[in-house]
Amino acid sequence: MTRLPFVESEDIKRALGAAAEAVAAGGVILIPTESHYGLGVDPRQPDAVAVVYSLKGRPGGQALPVVCSDWEQVDSLVDVPTIHRVKLARVWPAALTVVAPCRTPVAASSTDTLAVRIPDSDRLRALLYRVGPLTATSANGHGEPPSPSVEGALGSLRGVPDLVLDGGILAGGAVSTLLDLSSEEAHEIRPGPVVWDEPLDLEKWVLQEG
Repeated sequence: MTRLPFVESEDIKRALGAAAEAVAAGGVILIPTESHYGLGVDPRQPDAVAVVYSLKGRPGGQALPVVCSDWEQVDSLVDVPTIHRVKLARVWPAALTVVAPCRTPVAASSTDTLAVRIPDSDRLRALLYRVGPLTATSANGHGEPPSPSVEGALGSLRGVPDLVLDGGILAGGAVSTLLDLSSEEAHEIRPGPVVWDEPLDLEKWVLQEG
């Protein structure tokens, strides 16, 4: 197991090459998300996805959420219904995960839908821009709570990842809001930091974009 700092800009630049090599080889990366550490692999690689299930002791077939750097990566994996795209574009990046129909089968999901998000973390998006979309299931044993620390995450897993990106102690708190946007009507699956039904603050966005 290799452990690299992932806090300062220079740390992140140095770590990106090692992360890209690990992912391309089917390896598992311990990644800092907005709140807790997660296990990142290429969601399209069945063997890598199987290792994630093994590390968590998680039953196979349960879908793994995926994080993307931008809309281009999102659109490569899922088809977000047009009725939701404008609002979602206003909300992301955020701790909001949405379920949408897959464009093609993805190893990280055993169904025809996939949970994706653009995370509210500059360093994580920089990583994703370099290596591509990654799974972001919490780095903990099945049934155990997620951890905001590297030590807590490693102590909970049934094995070790190939690469650890050490982002220090994370914020912790609630995991992302989970919404089903696979049809015209949005359905909340899990509450979290983002409330989908809140009115859009259009004046704020106009000022930001103007």
